[in-house]
Amino acid sequence: MRERSSATIDLDSVRARNAAKSRKAVGGGGSGRGRGGGSKPRLPVQLGVGHPRRRARALLIAFGMVLTVFVAQLLRVQGLDAASVSQKALSERVARATIPAKRGDIVDASGVTLARSVERRNVTADPLAASTYARYDKQPDGTRKKVKLGLKGAADAIAPIVGDDPATLLKTLQDAAAKSRRFVYLAKDISPQQWVQISDLGIPGIFSERTVKREYPQGTALAPLLGWVSADGKPGGGVEVVAQKQLNGTPGTHVYERAADGTTIATGNNKDTPAADGRPVQLTINNDLQWTAQNLIAAQVKKTKALSGEAVVMDRKGNIIAAASYPSFDNNQIATAQGSMLSRPFADSYEPGSTNKVVTMAAALAEGKVTPTTTFTVPYGLPRADQTFTDSHHHPTETMTTAGILADSSNTGTIQVGEKMSAATLRNYMTRFGQGQPTGTNFPGENVGSIPTAAQMTGSRRYTVMFGQGLSSNTMQQISVFQTIANGGVREPIKLVKGIGDGSGGFTAPADDRVAVQVVPASVATQMTRMMQAVPTKNGTAPKAVVEGYNVAGKTGTAARYDESLGRYNGWTASFIGFAPAENPQYIVSVALQRPTAVSIYGGEVAAPVFSQLMAAALRNGHVPPSTVKPSLYDLKYDPSKDRKQ
Repeated sequence: MRERSSATIDLDSVRARNAAKSRKAVGGGGSGRGRGGGSKPRLPVQLGVGHPRRRARALLIAFGMVLTVFVAQLLRVQGLDAASVSQKALSERVARATIPAKRGDIVDASGVTLARSVERRNVTADPLAASTYARYDKQPDGTRKKVKLGLKGAADAIAPIVGDDPATLLKTLQDAAAKSRRFVYLAKDISPQQWVQISDLGIPGIFSERTVKREYPQGTALAPLLGWVSADGKPGGGVEVVAQKQLNGTPGTHVYERAADGTTIATGNNKDTPAADGRPVQLTINNDLQWTAQNLIAAQVKKTKALSGEAVVMDRKGNIIAAASYPSFDNNQIATAQGSMLSRPFADSYEPGSTNKVVTMAAALAEGKVTPTTTFTVPYGLPRADQTFTDSHHHPTETMTTAGILADSSNTGTIQVGEKMSAATLRNYMTRFGQGQPTGTNFPGENVGSIPTAAQMTGSRRYTVMFGQGLSSNTMQQISVFQTIANGGVREPIKLVKGIGDGSGGFTAPADDRVAVQVVPASVATQMTRMMQAVPTKNGTAPKAVVEGYNVAGKTGTAARYDESLGRYNGWTASFIGFAPAENPQYIVSVALQRPTAVSIYGGEVAAPVFSQLMAAALRNGHVPPSTVKPSLYDLKYDPSKDRKQ
């Protein structure tokens, strides 16, 4: 009983003793002592929370409250907030990657690939995961022993595949690991085959990004015309800009769940939104002829030590068959490109010189001011306005026909023909021939040049524009003048894009609201053709423009070249533009050299030979049969004997 009473308190006994003491104090019983005469009564025992029963009860209540909180939270998570909590957990595991869209191919008129997009890979690494890289070597007893290779082993294995130095890759991994970075690029722009080799190594934490790279199989031959695509997928010039809307695709999205170490959870919520590839674009260009044009103009620029050169081939319906310019660049290595990356036939505007006499002569014929045989007294020097105009070569005063003035490229004779028209009339024909107007191809960087207004054609400028000085145009505008004559006086819209992929392997002609324009009557075009056939003869300025077996009509140009960087004239522009066969034109060819400093400065000497070779190539490529009739030429000079015979 003592052990029990010493360990615990008997509550009933305590209550009895307290009650007795209380009665004794109140009634005075017991010792007979009076009120207050005895000892001071004891206070009742107070039971605190430290009491076992009360403590047990408090603990039970507290436990119940905690349990209630847990139950409520569980109810909220599992019931009321189940969707949001689940979504939050999923979002922490889900990763998104862009699926690049393949850019549409660019092909030539016969389907030869000029630009294409190919799949490439970038190799990325998680250094933390890669540090666990190990291999298992088979032991003699058949067991497999784990050999830790770590980051060094990963670098040693990957380096020979990507063609890099193992030490360089190791440093990249170690530097990233030291900064606790879990993402770093190890290699960029590798082939899918290289990535397969890397993937087969089974190195933890090594991943790849799928990218798309633009390739140009024809390289420098077409670079200025096609343009390029930068690393961020943006087009930079040429057809890549012209047809951006059609060529460009829409990227897709790859959504996947990943574990803490970055690896994909195969059974996770993985889904893809496919990329929509761009559509292919077909050009009017003939790749073989483009190569020929590029090689010919490059060789002539070097031979004549010219600043630059251009060569264009067009058919009579305004389709651009070739558009070459030199110097060029390699759009596969755009970072190394130097100088202008624009297509010069569109971007370079210059004073055309005597090729523009075709506009003056055609306008005068159309207005009925002259005929091909109208005669003029043509001196070497002709005073007009505030100066004396001269021809390129000294000659005695001669009596020439309109045809002879064109064949001999006489400035003084052309002035006499042109001044028969008002400035407004001449300017109207320049505009109708397309000068000073955009080509309508929407080619980036196009320089439309300028022609003076009728009010601006005063003083000497009233006369210089008649022989192609004091105005400017690009090669595409100039070749369009000759296309108009070759096409019976009808100027066709210049065309570069032939078709857009229809999704079924074919091509559909692009929408085009431009229309053909009848610039001069067909009869005038016929007269002009006959007049221009005298140019590539021994009596004209370009016998070197002859194409064996074909009748050629054309015109030379030799113009003072204005240098904007110097703010003055510096050097010359030498050119030749013509078409063949003259009796049934199929192709028009333009060749221009800017500031030639060797061989000659004259178009008949340095541009005409290139024209001859390029036109011959075009006619062969197009399987055009040779001419079967000899040209019937107008008289070039006045012959008094013919008057006597009449």
